[in-house]
Amino acid sequence: MGQWYDFWVYGPSSPRKARGGIKAQQKRGAFGEKWWARRWIAVLESFNIGARLGRGRSYARSGQVLSIEIDQGLVRAKVQGSRPKPYGVTIRIKTLPPASWKKLAETLSCQTLFMAKLLAGEMPEDIEQTFKKEGLSLFPGKLKDLETDCSCPDWSNPCKHIAAVYYLLGEEFDRDPFLIFKLRGMTREGLLNLLGSAVKKPRGKKGSGKPIAAPGEEIPLSEPLPTKISPFWQEGSLPENFFGEVEVPSLPGALLNALGNFPFWRGQERFMEALEPVYLRASAYGMEVFLGEKNPPKRSEKSESDRRQI
Repeated sequence: MGQWYDFWVYGPSSPRKARGGIKAQQKRGAFGEKWWARRWIAVLESFNIGARLGRGRSYARSGQVLSIEIDQGLVRAKVQGSRPKPYGVTIRIKTLPPASWKKLAETLSCQTLFMAKLLAGEMPEDIEQTFKKEGLSLFPGKLKDLETDCSCPDWSNPCKHIAAVYYLLGEEFDRDPFLIFKLRGMTREGLLNLLGSAVKKPRGKKGSGKPIAAPGEEIPLSEPLPTKISPFWQEGSLPENFFGEVEVPSLPGALLNALGNFPFWRGQERFMEALEPVYLRASAYGMEVFLGEKNPPKRSEKSESDRRQI
């Protein structure tokens, strides 16, 4: 009824063009690359909330979402619609109690693979089963687990503005899976602290008399470090192979690729595609400087094209 009411009272409308909005990295096809991001989108689409998801995808790709703030169990966003003032969107997700998180951390700490993947910033594929064994759910299981509100006149809930935020959240989960935990009530730092507390301190071998240092503890040195620091600062000759084999990296922006996308990217181009040419030029120029073919640039020397890229 809300959609018909909106049509007859306000007439058909199209959104105002937004400036500097958050644009989805996926220009076409499915949202999300990692399994946990796709799972988030699949859960939302399973709620059968109709064509509003399609309009939400269009809003997400055209940059109509102006801002998104993520807190524990809460998402606030601003979305540019057909009216001059952007609509305010609020999404509340049911959080898990602290006792449940503590129990989950104890279970996860017993599985080495889970610990390794979480520390590497990845979501273990079987982690949902661990939640289910504790009678919990990582992702919202029912529509009522999500409490949403939008200041737009559409009576439908969720509306296309809320749906747009849903999709952009999925892409952000791609970059940082710990945000899923945050929406369920646990920050990255809090979860890692719980996992660290759940791990028992290892003991040394029987009869050795020397305990093995636990994570975060200092390992006793067999010999004291020298107290004189003057030799450290004395200039000495470098061996001929000090730098090893120097060559232009085969993969441009390796560190950039390891760090992942910029949070809620707003550029016209994809984040990686925008910066990769800069890395290519910097690598080639750095090699020429290293070989003595060019002098290092002064700080004030920067081309206008590089300024635009950065």
